[in-house]
Amino acid sequence: MSDKNKNEHIENAPDYKALKVNSGISKPPSINPRIADRLKMKKRKKHTVDDFVKGILDGNMAILSQAITLVESAKFEHQKIAQEIIERCLPHSGKSTRIGITGVPGAGKSTFIEAFGKHVTSMGHKLAVLAIDPSSERTKGSILGDKTRMEELAVDPHAYIRPSPSAGSLGGVARKTRESLILCEAAGFDTILIETVGVGQSETAVHSMVDFFLLIQIAGAGDELQGIKRGIMEMADAIAINKCDGSNVTKAQLARVQFENALHLFPLSPSQWSPKVLTCSSIEKKGVDDIWNTIMDYCKHTFENGYFDNRRSEQAKYWMYETINEQLRDNFYHDNVIKNMIPDFETKVLNDEMSSFIAAYKLLNTYYDQVKNKE
Repeated sequence: MSDKNKNEHIENAPDYKALKVNSGISKPPSINPRIADRLKMKKRKKHTVDDFVKGILDGNMAILSQAITLVESAKFEHQKIAQEIIERCLPHSGKSTRIGITGVPGAGKSTFIEAFGKHVTSMGHKLAVLAIDPSSERTKGSILGDKTRMEELAVDPHAYIRPSPSAGSLGGVARKTRESLILCEAAGFDTILIETVGVGQSETAVHSMVDFFLLIQIAGAGDELQGIKRGIMEMADAIAINKCDGSNVTKAQLARVQFENALHLFPLSPSQWSPKVLTCSSIEKKGVDDIWNTIMDYCKHTFENGYFDNRRSEQAKYWMYETINEQLRDNFYHDNVIKNMIPDFETKVLNDEMSSFIAAYKLLNTYYDQVKNKE
């Protein structure tokens, strides 16, 4: 039999007229060749700080994402590179409108951001969305599903969505978000949205890095003011009553009046801006343009009275102190002597052999003594 006939099925010979067997297909590769090539490239190519800075300034989204990953990394060598990148990108930042968005769970923040984001990009702006995704306290894992919830915005060439897990200390997460914000501005994004995990402590941190703070609310969920802390209401530069559509329009309008009445009880903010209460429907894309116009009015108002620049300066000073506090905390807990002492002190505190305060003082004094000895 010839080599040609070796791979042929005998059933296809003329004697077997009633039977025909098709040739099989070759076994496909176990991994997509394109993905394999990309993985090889990733392993081969190791970017320098110069590569990162150039890529970010050129608006390369892949390089920007890798730089943000370095910012979020806990590894010392990654942090060292990240800080060099941030320092070199800093002169190219600060030219965006920074908007913080918060609201109770179920208020429709992600749906609103998509509708609002599409409106922003339709006007020729470049939008970056930095979403702090809630992490499980047990597993420390996060879904990071913002791109899934924002299907249209995720494929918009003028938008960039970056979800970040909130695992770890709140201050650390907020600092990394602020540093990511600087990189996004250097990459050419002129509008930055920062979405928080919901009404809670994260609002204070996000408020300290944005120009405009928007609170998303919904009507028809019981007492409209129930559960909204005075502090969050005072931080808000505007309140948007979302889901103002269908049978919920009347309730939304009533909630708007209630919030307006509540805001009148608060003293005027240092910005001399009176917070606005607006209604919108993210599904029907109604009222989104009014919210954008309100943000632009706020920026114009605060530019003219000097509050805008003063606030940014105060925020920079605030983050200097926050970074000092975080670094001191990290250095304390990563000190080898302290790490070895803590289990014994924990046991003594649990067994009522030592008070919590005495244990803390002794650990701190040990740490301070080590610092002095190193000098």
